[in-house]
Parts: sequence; structure tokens; C-alpha cells
Amino acid sequence: MTADDGGAVPGPDGRPRCPWGLSADDYIAYHDDEWGRAVHGDDALFERLCLEAFQSGLSWITILRRREGFRTAFAGFRIAEVARFTDADAVRLLADPGIIRNRAKIDATLANARLLAEWPEGELDRFVWSYAPDPATRPAPRTLSDVPAVTDASTALSKALKKRGLRFIGPTTAYALMQACGLVDDHLSDCFARGAR
Repeated sequence: MTADDGGAVPGPDGRPRCPWGLSADDYIAYHDDEWGRAVHGDDALFERLCLEAFQSGLSWITILRRREGFRTAFAGFRIAEVARFTDADAVRLLADPGIIRNRAKIDATLANARLLAEWPEGELDRFVWSYAPDPATRPAPRTLSDVPAVTDASTALSKALKKRGLRFIGPTTAYALMQACGLVDDHLSDCFARGAR
């Protein structure tokens, strides 16, 4: 299988990777060491939830290259700290060149933090992971065209999070979260990183 048919392709070290993982230098480490690996912990999942929301309408590389800027701007995505951000912090964020300065996404991040700060510790982790499908029910994708953008599980997760008051989390964003955080393994069948959850 080759990049021409959407299958895994050898990287600079010869190991086969999902083609997107070689499309920019920044992607190699992200693909190899992070994407599709299990992420647990409320703050860690809040970070991924926020970054996926900021990515909406943009390419992931735009967010990846600004991730440290986001972490600095949003207090390391510690829910309790972001929940205490004020209107002055929102103004500061809108002027911060290290992040995506989108008012609706910033407001959603602050509102989500305030909401999640009221949840019991570990609740976000338990809630998100309760939507992880059984891996045995999902065949390994052979090509990029086999990887969906939305699934029934991501639609259900999106609806459930919205019902609990969270904002900026549609089914596509929810599925990107599921992929990034290891709830699903969408590494291609012949990608070396498949199964490294």
C-alpha cells in the first residue's frame, strides 16, 4: 500500500506511518508519540477539548504550532484556574498573538472551565471515556478514506456534553477528541503506531 492509495508510507526512519503524519515535520512526533494514545485526567482532557474546539475551521498544524502559546495563555489548562479568569483575562486573550484570537472560542473555553470546575474530580475523565467504543467492533482502517469524520459515538458524546452545558463541541470536534485521546485507534492497519494505546 502506498500514499497514492491512502495507505501508510515509510517515514525518514523507514517505519510506515499514516500519510498525514509525514505531511509536516511538526506532525511526526505528534503522530508517533501522542495521537491515538490514551489521555486521562480532567485537566488533560480539558486541554484537548479546548484545542479541538479552537481547531474548528482550521488545520490542526495551526493549533499544534501554537500549543505552547495556548498552554501559557490558559494557565496550563488547569480547569480550576481557567474557571477564575475574568473579563480582563478575556480581553488579554483576545490580544495574545500566541493563540487563535477568536472571541466565541475564547468565551466557550472560559464558560466550559467554569462549568467543569463544578464537576466532581475525575468526572470529565469518566464521562468522556464512557463513550469509547469497543475496539473489537471497529476494523482497522486500511486507507485514509476508511477513517470517518463523525461516528454515532462522537455524535452521542457531543450531544451529552452539550446537554450538560458545554459549548463548541459538535460531533466532528468530539470525534477528533476521541481520535487524539485514544478512545479510538484510527492509525492505519499497517502504521507502526497502531495499537500503541
